[in-house]
Amino acid sequence: MPPKRMSTSEAPVMTQAAIRKLVADSVTTALEAQSANMANTDNTTRPREALVARQCSYKEFMSCQPINFKCTEGAIGLIRWFERTESVFSQSNCIKDCKVKFVTGTLTEEALSWWNSFAQPIGIEEACKITWVEFKKLLIKKYCPRTEVHKMEDEFYHLTVKGNDLKTYVRRF
Repeated sequence: MPPKRMSTSEAPVMTQAAIRKLVADSVTTALEAQSANMANTDNTTRPREALVARQCSYKEFMSCQPINFKCTEGAIGLIRWFERTESVFSQSNCIKDCKVKFVTGTLTEEALSWWNSFAQPIGIEEACKITWVEFKKLLIKKYCPRTEVHKMEDEFYHLTVKGNDLKTYVRRF
């Protein structure tokens, strides 16, 4: 004869507080086990080395292949250049003091002429002391005039997608 089933109404009800305590206890136990596991690894024979942030070199920065900026690409090209450059900063572990100094090596044509005319009166060393955020603001002010931004906004607001050419649409906006 099979065993009799118990009624589900007889099962104890867990409160929210009991559930929270159960989860907290489980997390604490898991953390303690992980800590004990890390302490018992084979790293006891040598002292722990502290990670030291080191300054990246221009060669390391350039090895991450930053793209050049000519200023002929317009506002969208500038935004893409910002995004790619920030990715290169991250990849090369570029410290904030070197960002402007290194990135000015990627300026070409009109953008390089603009930078030289900006830096010449105050000196290159002094010009390179501005922050990356300040540098971006200068470039936006120079190469993203409000008229171009308004023109792009108007084009965007009145945009209609023709056909199924979503890639072209995404690339443009």
